[in-house]
Amino acid sequence: MDNPNQPTEKKKLSLNVVSNKPHRGFGAGSIDLSQVACVIIDEGVAYIDVGAMHAKSKIEKGIRFSPDKANVPNGRPAWIVWVAVDRNESGSYYAGAASCEMLIDTEARRGWKVLPEHVNRLDASIKRKYMLDNIGPAEKEALRKLLVEHNEEWWNNSPETLKDLLA
Repeated sequence: MDNPNQPTEKKKLSLNVVSNKPHRGFGAGSIDLSQVACVIIDEGVAYIDVGAMHAKSKIEKGIRFSPDKANVPNGRPAWIVWVAVDRNESGSYYAGAASCEMLIDTEARRGWKVLPEHVNRLDASIKRKYMLDNIGPAEKEALRKLLVEHNEEWWNNSPETLKDLLA
């Protein structure tokens, strides 16, 4: 029973694009994934895909991945961008963003990605770093558009470093 004289517990910042519940899968407790969104950039379009957290995004389903690029000669480039959100005195903001390249050949049901790089870049995003060195101007524009449209206030509160990277 709630005591009306007790202070109410402050709500935890929730990034609903992933989940409003703390991550409880393998490795829970070692890193907090509840404030991370998964953005896919495919053919010049950026969109949020929660399934990417467990390699089950729309473009990854049914694809057999190899760490060898030569196995995917007809693959189209695509990226997962791990986007972390944090809060400061100004409010919530995009605190980290790191992109990971993939090749996807939907017809052949083959793909290329380097899983350790995905893990390392996810970790970098969680540690409030921006690593967007492997995406081009069209992908940067698509990511910026998505971040602004998703929450303009978060975008406005974000550091100039991120805005400059996506300019």
